[in-house]
Amino acid sequence: MNLAIALFALGFLMLVAYRGFSVILFAPIAALAAVLLTDPSAVLPVFSGLFMEKMVGFVKLYLPVFLLGAVFGKVIELSGFSRSIVTAVIGLVGARRAVLSIVLVCNLLTYGGVSLFVVVFAVYPFAAEAFRLSDIPKRLIPGTIALGAFSYTMDALPGTPQIQNIIPTTFFNTNTWAAPWLGLIGAAFILVVGVAYLDARIAAAGRRGEGYGTGHGNEPATTETAALAHPAVALLPLVVVGLSNLVFTAAIPLLYGTKVETGLAGLDKPIVTPIASVTAIWAVELALVAGILTVLAFAWHPVSRGFAEGSRAAVAGALLAAMNTASEYGFGAVIAALPGFLVIRDALSAIPNPLVNEAVTVTALAGITGSASGGLSIALAAMSGSFIAAAQAANIPMEVLHRVASMASGGMDTLPHNGAVITLLSVTGLTHRQAYADIFAVTLLKTSAVFLVIGVYYLTGLV
Repeated sequence: MNLAIALFALGFLMLVAYRGFSVILFAPIAALAAVLLTDPSAVLPVFSGLFMEKMVGFVKLYLPVFLLGAVFGKVIELSGFSRSIVTAVIGLVGARRAVLSIVLVCNLLTYGGVSLFVVVFAVYPFAAEAFRLSDIPKRLIPGTIALGAFSYTMDALPGTPQIQNIIPTTFFNTNTWAAPWLGLIGAAFILVVGVAYLDARIAAAGRRGEGYGTGHGNEPATTETAALAHPAVALLPLVVVGLSNLVFTAAIPLLYGTKVETGLAGLDKPIVTPIASVTAIWAVELALVAGILTVLAFAWHPVSRGFAEGSRAAVAGALLAAMNTASEYGFGAVIAALPGFLVIRDALSAIPNPLVNEAVTVTALAGITGSASGGLSIALAAMSGSFIAAAQAANIPMEVLHRVASMASGGMDTLPHNGAVITLLSVTGLTHRQAYADIFAVTLLKTSAVFLVIGVYYLTGLV
């Protein structure tokens, strides 16, 4: 019965997310319903002392990353830099290599720190133009954008500032550059196999005589490119974010040491901050600030004209995304405290290999919640202690745990109820029936890459 209650709560949250209801509202409802069925007297104490405590703790750590990432993406959009990058890459690679062009553009934007949701809006008009020119079926655009934006630049490439690569740092005391060789190998596998898969789909459509098609919904208008910034200027903010993240990751521990005590006149006692737990977050925040300032330095006038309205939209989107994930984090903490979750944990811990155990746990919870960051947060909040103990017993570096957890979160997360998937299909004017099959193929590819990386580590010892 305890197991059924835990599974009911997880299934209910997955169902309401799939149906489009607010996770912020239904995550506490699902969690507290499970508590009610387990111990009715514990509902209110668990809500105040556990759910809200964990939810607020997540916001405290990660809200600035969400906010700065959204603002950076918005100023990149307002400046026209994203459009310039897309146009340049398509011109370099060629319109006939539409899939590779769009994948590389998504790579540049996401690795530069632009939100996945912003990338969807920024890239779609140019993806549609490239696919029309090459007469490639429009239904393959979502799979192409998913490969470029929702996969290896989100969680595999070392140094990526996306939240899925930041969350493990606070649990394992690592940084965003953890296990670089494993990340690069996994990224190369996903890129090569993913592009080959999409090219094969294009070839099969060509043999059937299927082209771009007509009568599609939400077709973008032709874009004016005469006044775009030079691609080198447009790329500069992305380069600044990447390099600044690397520099600040190394500089912060040198500047502050292992901990810093801050005393102010109005405080009864100084603020003590352990530096290892915040280095990665501070580095990303400072890097995004540097990127925003770089955009403003080169495109002040176009950004300033739309910044008031654009920043409001960016902040609203960031708050929604952060609160969704934080609510799932609180939900995970409550579920992890239930007797039924102990059954699930014990069953998963029966997997003898610590890395496989971690990968299966994280990707399963990411799939259930429909969120890479949410599933990752739930898994690490509940089981990071056991992951660390098992890894230490097997002499596995924390950097490997970080990379496996991060990549696993981006495995089965893109199931039909995933918010980014729903947004992608909405923006492109397509339905799950038309286009989800190729997104799911990318999902399977991302998941298999995690186990490839685990195998490479055991065979070679590469980190």
